[in-house]
Amino acid sequence: MTFRPLAPVKYALAAIIFVASASAQAQSIVVASTTSTEQSGLFAYLLPEFKKASGLDVKVVALGTGQALDMGRRGDADVLFVHDQAAEEKIVADGFAVKRFPVMYNDFVLIGPAADPAKVKGRDIVQALKKLAVSNANFISRGDKSGTNAAELRFWKLAAMQDNKGSGYQACGCGMGPALNIASSSGAYVLADRGTWLSFKNRGDLTVLVEGDTKLFNQYGVMLVNPARHPHVKAADGQKFVDWVVSAPGQAVIASYKIGGQQLFFPNAGK
Repeated sequence: MTFRPLAPVKYALAAIIFVASASAQAQSIVVASTTSTEQSGLFAYLLPEFKKASGLDVKVVALGTGQALDMGRRGDADVLFVHDQAAEEKIVADGFAVKRFPVMYNDFVLIGPAADPAKVKGRDIVQALKKLAVSNANFISRGDKSGTNAAELRFWKLAAMQDNKGSGYQACGCGMGPALNIASSSGAYVLADRGTWLSFKNRGDLTVLVEGDTKLFNQYGVMLVNPARHPHVKAADGQKFVDWVVSAPGQAVIASYKIGGQQLFFPNAGK
């Protein structure tokens, strides 16, 4: 068999395909984020506006905050958009992310059956958890190292009930939406971020029972994964995303996202 080299036109076509493929790859970034930002519908609303402003596509990997931060440590994402401030500050201190910027906040709420058999309704999350533990009420924990799970565990510790949460305590190891579904089907209590709760459709007889406690404040931050640790990180494009979400236009888009007339997230970059 005689070897025949590619004709010049085929070489040219192959080169064009290669360049186009490389260009397409360069025009996208990976953002590791929480399930709450994805399941609340925020990203579906936010990212088209970011693409209009930047031309960049964003692939969101929605995980618990702990898992999202682990992606950053491994260099499997370009940007982290999460909600566990202590863990965020540690990943920056450890050199895996460049700088943390506050983006927005909402709050956590304790959800439960309208009949409220454990009688937790009120504003005090610590007292509510004590009542849940003592009454052995059914409680669904995310149990997934998420920001919501980390907050829940802090609240149990404040209640001095971290080692005795009651026989009704169950960890599902799942996202916020599935945890709410389990609570809805079993008449259980669950800690949720308000954004996912407002977008949740399968409520059954669940309702908000505890809200308004200052401890329930829920801050989100954004960070570029450190290219000094992981040179393949798309630092320039990732920084465009970080800069945009904390800019006035990005903050305005976040503020305008509502469900049923209710605002889900409140921008507070630079505050």
